[in-house]
Amino acid sequence: MRRILLTVFLLVSVCCSLSAQFRSTRNDVSNRTSTGTVTGPPGSENNGAAVSDSTAVTDTVQGFSIRRLVRGYARKDTLTPAYLVLGSAILPGASQMYNRDYWKVPVIYAGIGAGVYGGIWCNKQYHQTGETKYKYLRTASYIAAGAVYWGQLLDGVVCFKTDIRAPVPAKSTLYSLLLPGLGQANNGDYWKIPIWTGGLIACGYFYHFNDIQYRRFRWITQMGNKSDSGYIGSITASQAETYRDTYRRYRDYSVLATLLVYALNVIDANVFAYMADFDVSDNIASLEVQPALIQPLTPQYTWYDTSSSPFATAAVGLNLQFTF
Repeated sequence: MRRILLTVFLLVSVCCSLSAQFRSTRNDVSNRTSTGTVTGPPGSENNGAAVSDSTAVTDTVQGFSIRRLVRGYARKDTLTPAYLVLGSAILPGASQMYNRDYWKVPVIYAGIGAGVYGGIWCNKQYHQTGETKYKYLRTASYIAAGAVYWGQLLDGVVCFKTDIRAPVPAKSTLYSLLLPGLGQANNGDYWKIPIWTGGLIACGYFYHFNDIQYRRFRWITQMGNKSDSGYIGSITASQAETYRDTYRRYRDYSVLATLLVYALNVIDANVFAYMADFDVSDNIASLEVQPALIQPLTPQYTWYDTSSSPFATAAVGLNLQFTF
């Protein structure tokens, strides 16, 4: 079990870092010298050029900003799908207002309000009458309100318009986050949908089975420790206690497996959406060789007279570019 968990952890770590492996920058601020210059490889256009802090391009990821969220819903800034979902999670219907689907907002609040009101009313009737039907109606009302709330989150992402035909990684990630397998459908990987949905169904089945066994042996443990319980089963209280702890541990493993499959489903949708536009043609690897003038790293330390030749600060060589 430890080996399996370790293998899955390493797989998740590799998937999470894939997007960072293909990220590049034009100016590497880590190569900045004490004089405020950026040094690059020989022949690079930024070799020895002074770059200010305001113009240097750094490889950073912007964090969440409440100011941007407010400005976006005020139509003063452009929001991403992630901001839309977050805004709708705080204020239901916010994504619909941003997408200019104003007619959906009263429908959303009517659905959520009706579900919550029905749940409260059925709960009151259940406590007054004790009838089982009100208990089920209460549960159904709350589920309906939650379904409307979840639907408006998904609708905000679906109706978010982009000019890119290729799968948008943010949308694919949110699709799989809200409905496992939907992100794979957005990427065109339909064959993966049965894998992820089947994995989640299997995890749910094992959780249900282990929970039933845990409750069974817990009851036997309680009855076996009472002399007047009338329990006449063949399993003793000490044996039932061992089985109880075993199935409780298996139930916890089922929860962990469910979260793991769910997380891998989201990661898979995100990674393969990023890789959708990668070149996978037969000519994926190519080598290009051409003459070039290579600038030295320290042009002030030349051993010949720099005024005698226009190429004194450069060297003639070959530039090799390998694409893979």
